[in-house]
Amino acid sequence: MHQDIIPLYAADIQDQLKKQFAYLSGGRGGDGCPVITFPDYPAFSEIPEKEFQNVLTYLTSIPSLRDAGIGFILVIDRRQDKWTSVKASILRIAASFPGNLQLVLVLRPTGFFHRALSDIAFKFNKDEFKMKVPIIMLGSVSELQGYIDKTQLTEDLGGTLDYCHNRWLSRRTAIEGFAQKVKQTAQILQSFGTELAETELPNDVQSTSSLLATHTEKKDKMKEDIRLAVKQGGDIRESITKPVTENPEYKLNQDQLDNQTTVERLLAQLHETETAFDEFWIKHQQKLEQCLRLRNFEQNFREVKAALDIVSERLSTFTDVGNSCSHVEHILKDLANFEEKSCETVAKARMLASEGDAFIQSNHYAVDSIIPKCSELHHLCDAFTTETERRRNLLNKSLELHGLLEKSLKWCDEGIYLLASQPVDKCQSQDGAESALQEIEKFLDTGAGNKIKELNKIYREYAHILNEDLKEHVQKVFQKQESMEEMFQKRQVSLKKLAAKQTRPVQPVAPRPEAFVKSPCTSPGLQREYVSNSENSALRRVNCRRGKSEMTELHQSRGGSTMDDEENLAVLRQHVMNELIETERAYVEELLCVLEGYAAEMDNPLMAHLISPELQNKKDILFGNMEEIYHFHNRIFLRELENYVEFPELVGRCFLDQMEDFQIYEKYCQNKPRSESLWRQFSDSVFFQECQRKLDHKLSLDSYLLKPVQRITKYQLLLKEMLKYSKNCEGAEDLQEALTSILGILKAVNDSMHQIAITGYDGNLNELGKLLMQGSFNVWTDHKKGHSKVKDLARFKPMQRHLFLHEKAVLFCKKREENGEGYEKAPSYSYKHSLNMAAVGITENVKGDAKKFEIWYNAREEVYIIQAPTPEVKATWVNEIRKVLTSQLQACREASQHRTLEQTQSLPLPASSCTSPSRNHIRNTKKMEERKADLTSLEGYGTAVAPKYPEKGKGWAKTSHSLDASEENDGWSSAEDPLNSSDAEEEGGGGGGEMKLTPGKYTVVTDYEKGVSEEFTVKSGELVQLIREGEDGLWYVKNLSTGKEGWIPANNLLMLIGNSKSAQSLSSSESGTASSTLSTSSSCSDSCNASSTSFSDVKG
Repeated sequence: MHQDIIPLYAADIQDQLKKQFAYLSGGRGGDGCPVITFPDYPAFSEIPEKEFQNVLTYLTSIPSLRDAGIGFILVIDRRQDKWTSVKASILRIAASFPGNLQLVLVLRPTGFFHRALSDIAFKFNKDEFKMKVPIIMLGSVSELQGYIDKTQLTEDLGGTLDYCHNRWLSRRTAIEGFAQKVKQTAQILQSFGTELAETELPNDVQSTSSLLATHTEKKDKMKEDIRLAVKQGGDIRESITKPVTENPEYKLNQDQLDNQTTVERLLAQLHETETAFDEFWIKHQQKLEQCLRLRNFEQNFREVKAALDIVSERLSTFTDVGNSCSHVEHILKDLANFEEKSCETVAKARMLASEGDAFIQSNHYAVDSIIPKCSELHHLCDAFTTETERRRNLLNKSLELHGLLEKSLKWCDEGIYLLASQPVDKCQSQDGAESALQEIEKFLDTGAGNKIKELNKIYREYAHILNEDLKEHVQKVFQKQESMEEMFQKRQVSLKKLAAKQTRPVQPVAPRPEAFVKSPCTSPGLQREYVSNSENSALRRVNCRRGKSEMTELHQSRGGSTMDDEENLAVLRQHVMNELIETERAYVEELLCVLEGYAAEMDNPLMAHLISPELQNKKDILFGNMEEIYHFHNRIFLRELENYVEFPELVGRCFLDQMEDFQIYEKYCQNKPRSESLWRQFSDSVFFQECQRKLDHKLSLDSYLLKPVQRITKYQLLLKEMLKYSKNCEGAEDLQEALTSILGILKAVNDSMHQIAITGYDGNLNELGKLLMQGSFNVWTDHKKGHSKVKDLARFKPMQRHLFLHEKAVLFCKKREENGEGYEKAPSYSYKHSLNMAAVGITENVKGDAKKFEIWYNAREEVYIIQAPTPEVKATWVNEIRKVLTSQLQACREASQHRTLEQTQSLPLPASSCTSPSRNHIRNTKKMEERKADLTSLEGYGTAVAPKYPEKGKGWAKTSHSLDASEENDGWSSAEDPLNSSDAEEEGGGGGGEMKLTPGKYTVVTDYEKGVSEEFTVKSGELVQLIREGEDGLWYVKNLSTGKEGWIPANNLLMLIGNSKSAQSLSSSESGTASSTLSTSSSCSDSCNASSTSFSDVKG
């Protein structure tokens, strides 16, 4: 029965135990039997059976199995009860007691009646209790002490046993809770251990690191739970032994001793569990850490291998053995720089291989995966080192060979120079011939250490570096050497003949000394094409001297001088080309150095602590588009330049092909002020100092940030030099065009630098079109609208204004000088106002000053007199403004012609049903274009496209100008035409009132074959006289060719007008009212947004 009972815990029946109708005091009988006491409990019969059974089951489960096996002693205290109750209690206990019984002691009621009744009833009803153990009725506590020692009885039973039911209940709850805690901890540790053992190891660093952190966190939590459990058990054990600690003579009862034993056993179990878990965790942690190191190793391996592949690939590009000593030295320098930069990568690879070897030595679980990687790293490092050394040896051999070749070339040049410099007149005498022979022999003696002796030996010794180009170069040098030696032999034969016989003295005419004073170029960068030229010219000079008279030799010497000049120019061109390429290479290297040593380091996490927060994320401001500039020069421009190394005079084509890419410098220069301002704020930064130290730069970063600005200005100097030495060469035109283009870029860069300094302009400057010109001028205003005193004052007091000419507007700004350093010292420009180019006209000449011109606005409603610093500046501005206005005029004409065609096709004509004024529009348009070209080239003539009509009903006022007068003059002067005179406009009080239209002579721009009369016909190019204006845009005109009159659309006419009094005028003005005169404005029709274009004299 005991085995079938489910174990109970004090916490589960805590409320039932608190009723204390039965308790286990901890006392023992004589043979160690546990004593269960049933104290006097009035409501004993009312206790539910379930609660009663639970309490008895729990109490009997507390003693050890050995003690419980002996049996329990029950002490039933019924001294204050009735016999009937005693009987019922005994029967209930007998029926429900789950354990073995040793003895039942009953303290019977103390009342006389109930005591007697209990004695009699117990004797007669003893069998009813169904107990196999004796039930002893006791009358007093003293009798009870005869069966159980006084020390094993509680105080209510006359004993001395210290028992507190609440304390007992609390302790039992704590012990059982601790036992459950130990059990749960063991289960959790076991489950966690299983989880750890079954976890698959990740394949990347981040996951492995995350897994290790997660498991470590869980382990730490487990350890904390164990620590709390141990503390809990220790507290329980301390509470059990506290009485003994306070009183050494205190004796713990058996239950207390059992509790102490239980707690200590649980603590030992907890310690064993913790120890086992720690051992497992150490192994698991070691495996995870090994996995993390392995993943780090694998990741580093991939990175290092990729870096080694890159440096190996870059190393494989060092295939060029050079074409001169300087070129080879440059390649060697590049190789040394490359090797120095690659050392860090190789060092990382070797360090990683050593790390892998250490893993192998420490018996890493993944040894099979580590060994191949270590072997590969060792192999790659050794291969890189070996290949680098091999490349260096090849280049050293190439340098040695080019040294021999250049020594031979230099020796040949010196020999040719010696032959060319020997005076002809002195060689005619015996002494002179002998002296010349001695010079030749002395020079030939120097050939032992300078010339190439055996060509085959050179081929054998340098076979591993001889490519086709180099082999050809060696052959040419050797051929030149042989030719030069042959020349010396022939010269020796001639001189020996002269020295052997006496000839009458001859008084030759010596050639000009300057023909021989130029020494040959001995530059190591001399290119191979020069070899054959030098050889041929020398051969010609020497052969021409032989077997001819002195005068013939003189002419040949002069011819040789011309040849020398050509050769010298070739040498000079080659020097410029060498300088261009060498400086370009140096420039590319410097850009790369800055990008790698500074810009890249700003993204390096290891350097992040040196960068102040204000400097972070400012790389684009500091360096601008330097990376874009570097890629252009490194990948494109430098390679293209190297293709022209043999043809320096054609290098202009290289610049022209890449000219669009040079626009990137404009963006860099525009950013330069921001970059320099940022540099000044952080120039003392530890980050920049550390980068400079690593790069071993003597100059700080700002010097290198200036390199692109310096480089773009350097090109025009080199092109000028190259052009100076290439005047008669094939590529001279390309060089001139390239120089012009580079200067244009520099101007655009300079203009843009000024443009970004404009302040106060509300709109978007980019919407104004391309910036064409900018400069400072004196400006006077002369506006029709305004107070007369202000107007008069403005005439005499100029304003200092900085003008910016765009395609769509001209801006007037005030220049303000700034204080500061560098770019902050550059001026700024305060925006004042602007003029729309669609409403602007110009007067090219102003009386009294060749540096002045006028810009006027809205038909001279606003006039600005501009004084340039020089007449040349004025001419440049006037030409540029003329181009803008002419292009606008052309655009308006095309729009007007298109609209004219549309209108005339549907225009209703008086007394006519004809609908089409032009049947051959394409042919007539071509005629009109040709006519336009003729008209715009005439002095004193102007054009007006689609004149603005006066109000309906207005006619033309009569004037004194007749057709004859018009025909007699090439054009109308300003005196004849007051409407076109600036002075006349001012005297007329401005353009505020209505203008009286005058008849004039017009040119027909489109054929018109039908009008009011079927016979009225005009052709494109004919002249007509305006008589009056009609409705719906029709004018009544007279055909001056046929004398016939009729109606014609006004859009078909171009008006001829005269010059302004003070200037040739060109205008593209906006005319929204009828105030514009025919001579100064014209309408482009509604399709041109009512903008009008007139111009009084467009030359060429």
